[in-house]
Amino acid sequence: MTDSIHKRKSEHIELSLKEEALGKGITNGFDKYRFIHNALPELDFEEIDLATSFFDHSLKTPFLISSMTGGAELAETINRHLATAAEERGWIFALGSTRVMVESEKYRSSFQIKRYAPSIPVIANIGAVQLNYGMTIDHCLQILEWTEADAFVLHLNTIQEIIQPGGDTNFSCLLPKIEELVHRLSVPVGVKEVGFGIDGSVAKKLTEAGIAFIDVAGAGGTSWSQIEKLRSNEKIKKQAAEAFAGWGNPTAECLVDVGQAVPNQKKLASGGIRTGVDAAKAIALGASHAGFARGVLKDAITSIDAVLEWMEIRELELQMAMFGIGARNIQALKATNRLKNI
Repeated sequence: MTDSIHKRKSEHIELSLKEEALGKGITNGFDKYRFIHNALPELDFEEIDLATSFFDHSLKTPFLISSMTGGAELAETINRHLATAAEERGWIFALGSTRVMVESEKYRSSFQIKRYAPSIPVIANIGAVQLNYGMTIDHCLQILEWTEADAFVLHLNTIQEIIQPGGDTNFSCLLPKIEELVHRLSVPVGVKEVGFGIDGSVAKKLTEAGIAFIDVAGAGGTSWSQIEKLRSNEKIKKQAAEAFAGWGNPTAECLVDVGQAVPNQKKLASGGIRTGVDAAKAIALGASHAGFARGVLKDAITSIDAVLEWMEIRELELQMAMFGIGARNIQALKATNRLKNI
């Protein structure tokens, strides 16, 4: 069983890089918005400040590396490169699903990256559905100890689990278990999707359960139904998965909907965010941080320097967008009236 999990983790890395892993016929929703250019920003570009915070942590940027991988040989290299670069540039680093740490000692070290990233927030992660399949609060506490994580996130992945060979599909009665976990863990607990989006009604239930942050993780990027379709040998599921290539709520729509439903909830944005301009739009729509995953994966396989260069480009894009609308800092970007719905 554990060997199959490690194999799955390796396959996920490989397949995530394929064009077939992307959703079809759906965008992240940010194409429906544009910034109104400010030709006279009355700012020195060198004054543009990306500094922000995540709970008790001060950060140089409003960016995070979204949950991707761990529990495989290549994942150890990827996470080391990402964590080292995130520490240098001041990004949040979210680990891939850490369930495998409980089930196997093999590659456990691929999640233990705090020594490379001592000052930035590290977020541990499990599938929420695992609370229905033997994952206990004590297991979660053990994961926190192993990873030295500063926060914990539960991912929701209903459609993926159906297509995934041997997937876990009992998502019933999870909310009370999530609420109990929130009260038992000593770190902030959040919830994220994996690319199909969280809407306002779900966000309201999660907020009432005490969730500290929500990563809407909407559609527009990687489609995990498509990745599992590529992995599957089950003819029926492979064919059914194709109908879901365009499934999900676009990330921009999620941000607006969640913001209206729970205006005071901390919102993170991931799902098809490719550039610093996408990130700027996400922040202007209410996100505190914008997350990237697939876009940096190839560089993360290559080297730390490749990741650092990729990060620097995203930061410059965000600074340029802020300069283009006259926003001196992230607070001004959040408050801008220069984002137009087209």
